[in-house]
Amino acid sequence: APFPLLSRLDAADNEVEELGADIAALPALKSLDVANNQLRELPPALADCPRLKEANFRGNQLRDKRLEKMVNGCQTKAILEYLRAGGRGKGKAESAREEVRKKKREKQQKKDSGDGEQDEVEEASRLLVKVLHVSENPTPLVVKVSLGIKDVRPFIVCCVLKGVNLKPGNALKRFLSMQTKLHEDICERRTAATIATHDLKLVKAPLTYDVQPPDELKIMPLGRKEIKAKDLLRQLHLEAEEQRKQKKRQNVSGLHKYLQLLDGKDNYPCLVDAESAVISFPPITNSEKTKIRKDTRDLFLEVTSDTSLQICKDVMDTLILKIAELNRFTLENKEDLGSDTESDALCGPGSLDSGQQPGNLPLVVEQVRVVDTDGNLKVLYPSKTDLATVSSLLTVIR
Repeated sequence: APFPLLSRLDAADNEVEELGADIAALPALKSLDVANNQLRELPPALADCPRLKEANFRGNQLRDKRLEKMVNGCQTKAILEYLRAGGRGKGKAESAREEVRKKKREKQQKKDSGDGEQDEVEEASRLLVKVLHVSENPTPLVVKVSLGIKDVRPFIVCCVLKGVNLKPGNALKRFLSMQTKLHEDICERRTAATIATHDLKLVKAPLTYDVQPPDELKIMPLGRKEIKAKDLLRQLHLEAEEQRKQKKRQNVSGLHKYLQLLDGKDNYPCLVDAESAVISFPPITNSEKTKIRKDTRDLFLEVTSDTSLQICKDVMDTLILKIAELNRFTLENKEDLGSDTESDALCGPGSLDSGQQPGNLPLVVEQVRVVDTDGNLKVLYPSKTDLATVSSLLTVIR
């Protein structure tokens, strides 16, 4: 290659009509900007650029309209995977690891769906979710993503869920137990994704998905006092060692299992509210500030991942299904109201939500937009195609 050290190429607004396959011969290329040109195609060879992390193709009239949509709203990684798969008509490519995860998720969802198809049909009439679109919502919630997050934990999907009922009996305990099970199974012990749930009335919008250094990030973890992230991790490491000594085994439980997921990171991901308070520190813990209690009715749900956006969506689909199932169970069993001792939920980074409204009314899922620093849409959930993975068990009113 004639430019073996070239790492950044800015060619926006130059009436460029073609991008040659030789682009792959730039071994050090990390950033490519060819916005607002006259490109009609993007070469599959772009996917062979070994270090390409950032690419801007906006403002080009591409023949492949699906690809044109992607360049306006998707991560560079997703665009390159699409090109690698052969582009138009081939769909989004998946790595071998992602394919394994997808099959595992489908297997888990099939397992959760019950024994018979007839049972599924009967349950679908009871498990109802209504989607409230952004255009119908006078005060839609928006999450802004900072630039630094892309190198730490780039993917996030959010929504609001209204109408849960956690008061009766053991509803809250089942809610927390279900979240733990999801973290172990579909989230692969939080290595694939992490769930976070918050009491909506305690969330101060607007929200920012950001990164902060370990010695600056402060959070009040569930059940603990406010502490810096580096001190929290040190504390958890000490607790893990003590736990090992007492139980005389290598395995540890609780938050201690997830400490290694942050190894080697100079900055930590966090969700920050309008008061500059950290309400979520994935994949470790939520904040006491937005903790779910038995009187919580409306939830803000968040799923993050450093693997893919699709994993976030699949996990969120399953989370909403599980909430609907817990709602039905609570309604049909007519449990007595639980004691106030359950009012403080020790959720992990995220918690499952549960409950159902009287009269079998549907839960309401409000769309949440995730945007970049310029206000450009990155992801909207749930979109028209979301919740499809659980459609056999969930009736979605759009």
